[in-house]
Amino acid sequence: MTLIAPNALLIAAGQNNKANHHRTGTENSTSPVAEITEQKAITIAQQHFKGRVLAINQKGHTYRIKILSQQGTVHTILINALDGSVISTH
Repeated sequence: MTLIAPNALLIAAGQNNKANHHRTGTENSTSPVAEITEQKAITIAQQHFKGRVLAINQKGHTYRIKILSQQGTVHTILINALDGSVISTH
């Protein structure tokens, strides 16, 4: 019978977590940051301006959405990616 020291088990568990992070693209975190999806951000933006989405980009915790209205005007809406609030509209 082979005995394994408890510290060896902790090291092995930590190595497994690191391997899983690289394999799955996820990381164990004590404070995960929930974000709304791009689709949810688009839905929020289209509540303010009806039209076709030209582009959506995310920088940090902000979605920038460009919408082309039926009248031909381009509107830019900034959405907070954390809570879905509208930061600004142009």
